[in-house]
Amino acid sequence: MTALDIGFSPCPNDTSIFHAMIHGFVDTEGLSFMPHIFDVEELNRKAFDGIFPVTKLSFYAWLKLKESYDLIDSGAALGYGCGPLLVGKTKGLPGKNARIAIPGEYTTAHLLLKLWNNELTNVHITRFDKIMKGVKEGVYDAGLIIHEGRFVYQTYGLEKIVDLGEWWEQETGFPIPLGCIAIRKDKKTSALKSKVESILKKSVLFSLENRYVSREYVKTLAQEMDDQVIDGHIDLYVNRFTVSLGTGGLQAIQKLEEMASCRNIL
Repeated sequence: MTALDIGFSPCPNDTSIFHAMIHGFVDTEGLSFMPHIFDVEELNRKAFDGIFPVTKLSFYAWLKLKESYDLIDSGAALGYGCGPLLVGKTKGLPGKNARIAIPGEYTTAHLLLKLWNNELTNVHITRFDKIMKGVKEGVYDAGLIIHEGRFVYQTYGLEKIVDLGEWWEQETGFPIPLGCIAIRKDKKTSALKSKVESILKKSVLFSLENRYVSREYVKTLAQEMDDQVIDGHIDLYVNRFTVSLGTGGLQAIQKLEEMASCRNIL
């Protein structure tokens, strides 16, 4: 059996879709997978060093790593109504020098912020689960939140300034490409691409058809333990584009690349 190291985040959408292939609930076609679980920005940074042969990446990071990593058709976080939110203590737009907490330099959230308003350059890289607390305590003037944050930011007394996913949809009409699964382009790993793609697709479909089989595993890693929050998170980020990017998904990725290139962000 061939073993592959695979990196993904502790967020419920990732842990739910990878659960079946890691724990033997689907046929892994002679492959086994060793999970390495890190915050998405840490995975982005590790990918610049080619650490994991298969890894979760922000689409912003993947666009910078296209020469090293190939896109896998299944496993993406891409859809409508699921973009990052810029939040603050009030709904007012932040000034040019406002201190903005972002969940990572290479996150798609950061790319969207730059596309929306490229004057907001006073950014502070902060772990995604520390951002809301930092804004609440006044360490930052605003924060860019992702993952479960969109479900709980109001409990921190915060207000939504802008939904960058909503902005993207109005600008382009496409779903927002947030994160993907990619496979290293070295000769040995590339040869396994079609097999990994097939296994991951089976794992995604299993997660959609057997929601609660992975719940214990998901809860061991989730930041928010409430079942309703976990269900909302999975419902939002695991969808038809996660099964397969399809034409719409690929067009959305192309549009993101075009916009970033036109503004000299890539």
